[in-house]
Amino acid sequence: MRQEPRVLEFGSDGKWRACSPTAKTMKRNTQARPVLPRVFRGCWTMPLVAMAIYLVHAVYPGVGAMAGGSAAAPSGETPAKTRAVAKERAFHGTLPQSVADMREQILAAIVAGDVAELRDAIEWNEIKPDFGKEASADPFAYWKTISSDGQGREVLAIAANLLSLAPARLAIGKDPENTLVYVWPYLAELPLDQLTPAEEVDLYRLMPAATAKAMRDAKKWTWWRIAIGADGTWHTFRKYD
Repeated sequence: MRQEPRVLEFGSDGKWRACSPTAKTMKRNTQARPVLPRVFRGCWTMPLVAMAIYLVHAVYPGVGAMAGGSAAAPSGETPAKTRAVAKERAFHGTLPQSVADMREQILAAIVAGDVAELRDAIEWNEIKPDFGKEASADPFAYWKTISSDGQGREVLAIAANLLSLAPARLAIGKDPENTLVYVWPYLAELPLDQLTPAEEVDLYRLMPAATAKAMRDAKKWTWWRIAIGADGTWHTFRKYD
């Protein structure tokens, strides 16, 4: 059996003593190691950190998405940017101030119980709203004629019911600032044969059940409708055929 040769080391006390060659080598290597500047002392940890990040994202690919990033779509799925965005069924956000002001003008006449009070809202427009062919000459007289009470209050009640629901928000026109039009009720812009149970309830709030059934069978909106542009222009208030 081969024995390692003994190595003598001259100690600080002036005496010779034996030491391990391995220990000697380790001590020599330690003494020979250069002292790095402080800025480089932590750099050896960077590969370890990079490896940890790789392992986390490789095992849990959804971590990036949870943190606000974007994760790759699973195999067989269409990326979000190419998927069709579902159509907005009703607008429940904050109305533009001009739209809200016009709506308040109409509601003021409803609260007063007098169709003549709608004159202020009508005159606020540069162009007269579309009230239908029959009402083009004198809308106030027309509303009184078609109302069962003879004073136009039934028409005001219809307007109140329309404005109590959420509107639909449509992109109409070329003006980028005023392209949106808000339509009451939102149901007027939905396929009537594909309403949810809650939407059916809203439909029955507006009209008799027989009228609602006839419209759903025909798949066509033939009830009243109010439209106000994003700039506050009152476009329509009429019944459709």
